[in-house]
Amino acid sequence: MNVAIDASTADRSPNRTGRLAGLILTAVAVLSTACATPTSGGRLSGAGTKSEGTVIRVVAAENFWGSIASQVGGTHVQVVSIITNPNTDPHSYEPTAGDAREIAGAQFVIENGIGYDPWVSQLLSADQTHPTVLNVGTVVGVADGGNPHLWYNPADVQEVIRRTVSDYQALDPADSTYFNEQETRFDTVALKRYHATIAAIKAQYSGTPVGASESIFAMLAPALGLNLVTPYAFLKAISEGTDVPAGDKEIIDNQIKNHLIEVYVYNSQNVTPDVQAQLAEVRAEHIPYATITETLAPASSTYQAWQTKQLLGIEAALAEARRRS
Repeated sequence: MNVAIDASTADRSPNRTGRLAGLILTAVAVLSTACATPTSGGRLSGAGTKSEGTVIRVVAAENFWGSIASQVGGTHVQVVSIITNPNTDPHSYEPTAGDAREIAGAQFVIENGIGYDPWVSQLLSADQTHPTVLNVGTVVGVADGGNPHLWYNPADVQEVIRRTVSDYQALDPADSTYFNEQETRFDTVALKRYHATIAAIKAQYSGTPVGASESIFAMLAPALGLNLVTPYAFLKAISEGTDVPAGDKEIIDNQIKNHLIEVYVYNSQNVTPDVQAQLAEVRAEHIPYATITETLAPASSTYQAWQTKQLLGIEAALAEARRRS
C-alpha cells in the first residue's frame, strides 16, 4: 500500500501536532502486533525472502535511501520506504497510522534528518523496541538548518553506504562477510556508470557557470566541478517554500539575459511561479536546461538508474551549450 500523499493536500494546520501525538499513541498500541504482521508487498524494495538466516526489517523515510539500503542488504533485509510518491513534498509530509506501524515493527530505521523528516524522530520516541537508527545528517555531520539534500552529494552517499553496512553487521554479525560483498558489488557494479558519468562531466566541463532552481543542485554541482552562480538564498527559499529575496531574482534575471550561465538545472517536482518565470527566460534566451527531481522518478527506479539518467541529461545540456558557444 502506498501511503504517500500529494503535497497539495498536506494539512499544515495547527492540528498537526495533535494528530502526530495520536499517531505516536497508535505506534505504541500496535507495537506487539506490528512485529508479527507481514509488510505490504507493494512497498517492499528488498528481497527478504530467504528461508534461512537473518532478515533485518528496515524502514527508510524516503525511497532514495531505501533503494540503497535494499541493495546493500540483499537477501538479508526487508526494506520499506515510506515516501515513494514522486508528487509528494517530503518537506511537508504528514505521516499516517500505517507509517507508525511500520516504524514500530522495524529493527533498523533510516531518517534523513536536518529537519527534512522530523516526524520520524517523533514516531521513534514511541518505539519501545529501540531500533537501530541511522540519521543521515548526523552521520555526515550536517546540523539542522543545513542543506538536507545529501543524497545528491556523492561523498555523503558513500558515507551512508558504509554506515548502513556497519549497522547491518552489528545487527547480523553472522552475515558480516555477505554485507561486505554486497557493499563492494553495489559500489563497483551498480554504481559504476553513476561514478563514470560524474567523472566524465567533471573532466569535460569543470568550471562551467550554471544556474539552478533550488538547493538540491547545490549538493551535486561541486561534485561535477560546475560553478553554480545562483544565489544560495534563492535556492534555499525555493526548496523550503519561503519568500524569495527580490534582489536575488534580479541577479538571476541578469545572469540569464546576459548568458552568464551556460546551463540551467531545475527540479521538475517543484516548479513555482518564480521557477516558471526563469524557465521562460531560459527558453527565450536559448539556454540549454536539464531536470532533476527530489525523489525517485519513476518510484520503481533504483537510486543509481535515477541519478545516472539525470546526470546524462545534465551532460547533454552542457554539450549543447558548448556547441552553441
